[in-house]
Amino acid sequence: MFSELAFPIFEESIRDYHKYDNVDQPIDNPYTKDKIEHLLYLKNWIDTVQWHFEDIIRDPQIDPVEALKLKRRIDASNQERTDMVEYIDSYFLQKYKEVQVKENAKINSESPAWAIDRLSILALKIYHMQEEANRAEASAEHRAKCQEKLNVLLEQKKDLTTAIDDLLNDIANGDKYMKVYKQMKMYNDEELNPVLYQNKK
Repeated sequence: MFSELAFPIFEESIRDYHKYDNVDQPIDNPYTKDKIEHLLYLKNWIDTVQWHFEDIIRDPQIDPVEALKLKRRIDASNQERTDMVEYIDSYFLQKYKEVQVKENAKINSESPAWAIDRLSILALKIYHMQEEANRAEASAEHRAKCQEKLNVLLEQKKDLTTAIDDLLNDIANGDKYMKVYKQMKMYNDEELNPVLYQNKK
């Protein structure tokens, strides 16, 4: 099952990041570039760094100039995240290109890689909620509430991993087919964002 491959790699990436807990720590991807594991690790590392960007920018004492710089980094990270999803979908398109699609096959509402994107974010939610559920200096009430939330997240993990594996199985059997739409983000494009192309004049 693909989720049994992906989720432990996401957990590995999260653990590796927290050895340093520094958004500027360079990635040290343990997987070779010709492996899907490499893409999965990189995908989650991007998500993990962005998770901490989002924490930092919410500091009420943050310097406005630094906040703007960080917003630019978040924008760039979002683009990297989207690019990685498209790379992972390309892997699946290649893997299943020889499948004979059945006449009554249906399309899924999201591609496999976007579902895997949600699994990567869920791994981060589980990691950080577990931290809060175990935080010694927090109140017993806080820890109990976080444990309740963690239980829901773990149930969500079970449902999401099942759904991902079912989708990939359906694609492999020709019961569903992939149709990937590139994310045509206009606000990063100097030819499509009016603020950017008007400033070029």
